[in-house]
Amino acid sequence: MKMKRPLILVSNDDSVNAKGIKELINFVRPFGDVVVVAPDFHQSGMGCALSASVPIHYREVHKEEGLVIYACSGTPVDCIKLAKNEILKGLPDLIVSGINHGDNSAVNAHYSGTMGAAIEGCISGVPSIAFSLCDHAEDANFTPLKEIIQQLVKLVLAEGLPQWTCLNVNFPFEPDYKGIKVCEQAMGRWVNELDPCPRLGDPNYFWLSGNFQADDPNNEKSDFWALQNGYVAITPISVDVTSYNYIETLNELLNTKE
Repeated sequence: MKMKRPLILVSNDDSVNAKGIKELINFVRPFGDVVVVAPDFHQSGMGCALSASVPIHYREVHKEEGLVIYACSGTPVDCIKLAKNEILKGLPDLIVSGINHGDNSAVNAHYSGTMGAAIEGCISGVPSIAFSLCDHAEDANFTPLKEIIQQLVKLVLAEGLPQWTCLNVNFPFEPDYKGIKVCEQAMGRWVNELDPCPRLGDPNYFWLSGNFQADDPNNEKSDFWALQNGYVAITPISVDVTSYNYIETLNELLNTKE
């Protein structure tokens, strides 16, 4: 009797037409049947946003044995919700998001639509992985990522992930990787975030831009350091963002004010 293949759901935030998602589809196809539900236009920086004020629409754009691709008018989170509730009418065995054209390490994970799809999968109880490459070029070279992506897909399909945990995987720009590091998320912030672009004499137009500054760029445990030094950074991300260390202190502070 023919064994049932795992069902892998693929999404991203760069659109269904991006090179990164096309490469990811090819990388994961050996491991199961693949359904793709991805935005039909760029949704970068959407984080965990969802379409609460407009309806979402999807359409089939490609179908062959073991692969069906759908384009969705909504955000990456919309895509995951649409997939599990309408297209699949159930949960896949694995969700992979990406491959993003650009870095999603450090606190940037909070802004990322690529991560948003993985987080939504995690909330749904599905092992989920987000993949990103530190290269914004439309024709970025994703071939060097294949071996590690396939290694991780095989591992997570076999072993799963802890509840409320997904993986944020970032690849450095240069392909001669020194190795893999399991990292903590670097803390930091963006500076010089606005780039003026006056239009028709109105100076109040800006592009969002800026530079990321890590609080501790020399922290060798961080994903920022790993990428800066040629390592692939794998960061386990928890959906639970409770600051447990502050609960007792806050209770004490509030009790003193009663």
